[in-house]
Amino acid sequence: VEELLGPSPLAVGLGAQRLAVVQPAVKWGPKKSPLTSAELQIAEAVALVDTLPNWTVLDKIIIPTKNPDKKLVFGKGNFQTLTEKIKKLPHVTAVFLNVERMSSLTKKELEDAWGVKVFDRYTVVLHIFRCNARTKEAKLQIALAEIPLLRSNLKNEVSQLDQQRGGSRYIMGSGETFMETQNRVLKEKELKIRNALEKLRRKRSLLRTQRRKREFPIISVMGYTNCGKTTLIKALTGEAGLQPRDQLFATLDITAHAGYLPSHMAVIYVDTIGFLTDLPHNLVESFSATLEEVVYSDLIVHVRDITHPETILQKATVLSVLKNLNLPGHLLDSMVEVHNKVDLIERYKPTEENALAISALHGHGLEELKEEIEKKILTATGKKILTLHVNLEGPQLSWLYKEATVQEVDVIPEDGTARVKVIISNSAFGKYKNLFPNSKTF
Repeated sequence: VEELLGPSPLAVGLGAQRLAVVQPAVKWGPKKSPLTSAELQIAEAVALVDTLPNWTVLDKIIIPTKNPDKKLVFGKGNFQTLTEKIKKLPHVTAVFLNVERMSSLTKKELEDAWGVKVFDRYTVVLHIFRCNARTKEAKLQIALAEIPLLRSNLKNEVSQLDQQRGGSRYIMGSGETFMETQNRVLKEKELKIRNALEKLRRKRSLLRTQRRKREFPIISVMGYTNCGKTTLIKALTGEAGLQPRDQLFATLDITAHAGYLPSHMAVIYVDTIGFLTDLPHNLVESFSATLEEVVYSDLIVHVRDITHPETILQKATVLSVLKNLNLPGHLLDSMVEVHNKVDLIERYKPTEENALAISALHGHGLEELKEEIEKKILTATGKKILTLHVNLEGPQLSWLYKEATVQEVDVIPEDGTARVKVIISNSAFGKYKNLFPNSKTF
């Protein structure tokens, strides 16, 4: 694993960057998104740059284009105007072109024309991931996401070498071309990364089985990046060690946090990686090991930053990623939608049916949210809230404390019995009836 996590040839480096952020504005046609605008897109691009230490935005430039898939992205006249603007910027070191992913040919042409490095969304997000990755698993997933970029760079390199060498393609005496050798090396690296991730996945699966045995319900908290997931989990669990950060992709690894519902039922809240519009498919894919945890949860809480101007597009992004995860239908149907940051909007009322308005920061609406989560968890896990008649001289009460969640014990001193209110799973209740057939249920 250490060998696989060596320095990346794609790493942008930790040095300072002074960037021009360029947004292609599609005015019409199938490439134009009805849910956003060029101004909102460039604002998110700037937020991505602001996440990185020592990266500063020198200028924001919106340039119209009919077809952003062209080699130079823009038409001849607009490209000329853009080039002049970039050349005039003092001390510019790079351009962030806010497109999903450039081909290696486009990247080379643009870098030659502008004389500085050019990054796309894929490269910038990958760099943010690299800066925020803490665990081996997150680092391995980033290394896996880099493989397609390394392949595409290799093609570019080979075509340049071929031009320089006049077509002599074979490595001396090996019978293998340079391209074939490098591709084989990349293939072997990819296989090693996938195997290492699979080992970690099996280890997590084992931990999951242990949690299942203890029957802690699992609640996955999901949402667009920077919507307030970590702040909400901190508010629900009271975990002082959680330090939410106001930046994109602050959480890259799955983290689990214990909390209690109004009935004193213990649950586990799982914090997940945030989503982003136009996140390239294989970048999401490389993090599917992290998102796999969601498939095994009992409930999903979808957090939305209701103050964001693109909140509808953000919801669509999250739902489309969740659908691609092949989640069981009941998980998608029972999902709780939470409208967060309502403290910033006066007299906010959700228009969506069943959505709950909260402020994770100020605690507004959290009790209603906990009650809704409890109701859904009881349905999802098949747990019951029952009152049992227990003989205090026997082992029933200690058995219930061990195997169920005891909520109330109402002692009846006259006959040495008690009424005990419990939350109990169907399987545990079946065992209880077998062990104590004379116990009455109210």
